[in-house]
Amino acid sequence: MTQHEVTFAHIEDAARTIAGVAQHTPVDQATYLSGLLGVPTYMKLENLQRTGSFKLRGATYRLSRLTDAERARGVVAASAGNHAQGVAFAAQQLGIDATIFMPLGAPVPKLLATKSYGATVITTGTTVEDCLAGAAEHAERTGAVMIHPFDHADVIAGQGTLGIEIIEDVAEAQTIIVPIGGGGLIAGIAVAVKELGARARREIKVVGVQAAASAAYPPSIAAGHPVAIERGATIADGIAVAKPGEITFPLVRDLVDEIVVVEEDDLARAVLTVFERTKLVVEPAGAAPIAAILGGLIEPTGTTVALLSGGNIDPLLMQRIIAHGLVASGRYMTLRVPLPDRPGQLSRVAEVLAAVGANVIEVLHTRHDMGLTLNDVVLQVSVETRGPNHQSEVLDALRAADFTPEVVSS
Repeated sequence: MTQHEVTFAHIEDAARTIAGVAQHTPVDQATYLSGLLGVPTYMKLENLQRTGSFKLRGATYRLSRLTDAERARGVVAASAGNHAQGVAFAAQQLGIDATIFMPLGAPVPKLLATKSYGATVITTGTTVEDCLAGAAEHAERTGAVMIHPFDHADVIAGQGTLGIEIIEDVAEAQTIIVPIGGGGLIAGIAVAVKELGARARREIKVVGVQAAASAAYPPSIAAGHPVAIERGATIADGIAVAKPGEITFPLVRDLVDEIVVVEEDDLARAVLTVFERTKLVVEPAGAAPIAAILGGLIEPTGTTVALLSGGNIDPLLMQRIIAHGLVASGRYMTLRVPLPDRPGQLSRVAEVLAAVGANVIEVLHTRHDMGLTLNDVVLQVSVETRGPNHQSEVLDALRAADFTPEVVSS
C-alpha cells in the first residue's frame, strides 16, 4: 500500500489497532435537531473521546505503524491543540518521545494538556502553517518522524474508524455531517461509509462543513486542485486550515457529496445550542455540523448524523461564545436610546421594557455621548429577550412610546 491509498480494509485494520486506546464514543438522538430537519437526527459524541477529540484515532494508528527505528528517533507534530494532544497521548501510550509545535495563541487548556501527556511543547508563530514549517525543520535536523495532522494515509484511515462506528450505531443513517479543516476526518469517514453503503445497496450522503473565514475546499474543488487561501480569523481553530492536503483533496472531491460554509455567528449559536439543549461542551469546530443545521444549510435524505468532533475549548472563549451566541440567537440586545434631559425619562423606558417582558441586564446613563445637545442624554440599556420576534416587539413598543431606539448589538 502506498501513502496515497486509503481503502476500507485499511480503515478496518485501524479500527482493530486503536481499539485499546481510542474509545467507541456514543451517539445521542437529538430531538430538537430532529424537529428542525424533519427526520430522525443523531449526534455522534466524539467530543467525549479521550483527549477530547477525534484526533487521537489518526495519531494512534499512525504511530502504531512506525518501525522500531522510527520510534527510537521520536516524533514531531504541529497543531493548534487537538492533533497535539492526540499525538502526545498516543506517543505516551506507545513509549515514544514527542515534540509538538504549537502557535503562540493556542488555547491554554490544549497547551497544558499536551504537556501533561509528556510531550515537549515548542510555541512558535501565529498559525498552524508556521508550526508545520517549524516541525518540518525539526524533523530534518533531528531525524524525528513528522506526524502530519491530516495529510497521511494512516492518519486518514484512523479518522475513518468513526465512519464504521457511525454505521454500527445508526445503521439507517442516510446523511452524515462532518466538519472539514484539512480534510483527513471527512476523507476517512467518506471512504468508510461509501463502502458500507455500497454493501447495503443504498446511498449515504456525506456533507462537509467549513468555517467561512477558512473555507479552502470550495475554491479548491472549483479549481480542480488544492488552492491556498488567505485565512481569516475564526473561533473554529480546529478547522482553520489554509490549504487542503494533497492526499485528502481527491478523496474529498470524489466522495463528499456537498460542502457548506457557516459564519462565525452560526458557530457561536451552535456551541450555545448544544450547551443548552444537551448539556454538552463542544468547541466551535466540533459544532460546525450543528451550525449548518441551525443555518438551514442541510437538506437531509433521511436519518441524519451530525459529528461533534471535539470538545476542547478554553473556558474564557466559552464565556465569550455564550455571550456572542445569545446575541446571534436574538436572546440579548443592547439599545441606545436618546432622551430629553428631564426627570422621569429613565422610568418611562423601564416601564415600556417591563410591559413587553424584556429583562434589563445593564444600564448606562450618560450626558457625554457624541452628538448630544446640552438638553439631551443617552440611555444605553442591555436587555434579555426571547428571540428575534421578541426583539422586534421591544423596538416597536419603544417607538410607540415616542422613543428612537438604535440597536448597538443585535
